[in-house]
Amino acid sequence: MTYNFDPDRWYENQRARLEHRKTCGELDEEAFQLQLERLAERYDDMVSRMAGPFELPSGRPGDETT
Repeated sequence: MTYNFDPDRWYENQRARLEHRKTCGELDEEAFQLQLERLAERYDDMVSRMAGPFELPSGRPGDETT
């Protein structure tokens, strides 16, 4: 499977959006910093999930075979 999604570009686009909102006065410094922290957490979570192998769910809970 190939990914056409670039998490670094996504992060930069999201950060630019936050910076624009701060410049326009929609976010103050405190809110901006909080949003940056949340963005970094989302990015880290996304990258960690993309780094692992793709696994299909095994089915409904309780359907495990031994």
